[in-house]
Amino acid sequence: MHPGWLSNSWLVADRPGGHGVIIDTGGPSEPILAKVEELGLTIPHILCTHHHMDHTVNNDLYRSRLKSLVCGHAAERELFGGLERELQDGEELETGDLRVRALHLPGHTIGQLGFLVNERAMFTGDTLFRGAIGGTCGPGHATFADLHHSIMEILMKLPGETSVHPGHAGGTTIGEEWESNPFIHLWRGFAGEPERQCMALGRPATLQLRAKDYDGGSKCQVRFDAEGGGLDIVPGSQVRTL
Repeated sequence: MHPGWLSNSWLVADRPGGHGVIIDTGGPSEPILAKVEELGLTIPHILCTHHHMDHTVNNDLYRSRLKSLVCGHAAERELFGGLERELQDGEELETGDLRVRALHLPGHTIGQLGFLVNERAMFTGDTLFRGAIGGTCGPGHATFADLHHSIMEILMKLPGETSVHPGHAGGTTIGEEWESNPFIHLWRGFAGEPERQCMALGRPATLQLRAKDYDGGSKCQVRFDAEGGGLDIVPGSQVRTL
């Protein structure tokens, strides 16, 4: 985990002397490279959940050192500045005894991917965190409706015991987030906090939920008041109640 960004890099392998993948490259590279060498691993693919710098900063390093192909969703090809391999929703990679299925999870970005490894470990990028979710206002974002669908209709349909390895901070499980994530609780129809008028990103809005984010700050669900304004997930630092 990067000490500033709190972004994770994950090395997933089948066995010593076998094959593996690296998922996102924003974390420090030294321990990853040391473990690859220690275990004698072959790393054919670097799997990118999305194009943001805190998840891709070491792509070129791994590409050069490990001769790996950098893979991401086709919708973000230009945002990456090019990819060796474009992945589509449901596409499966076989790397040794690893079976990695790419799941398109738009919301935080248009081409956000998650990676389900051997049907039991889910790498969610910036879609789902422990107790929080991704925002919908950053570079290359999709919509709140996309994020809601990605979480409720894709991730929450996985078995509850599926482990979740997010793009930032600590891990969790699908079942734990179903039971305790405040955004998922709100979307499941549980009563939340009273709505309040606010300014969000400098625009009049209604604050529906403020919850703790992975970095110790907060994240908010707001509904913008202007005609045609919809729901968004925005940083708590950009929301001021009236």
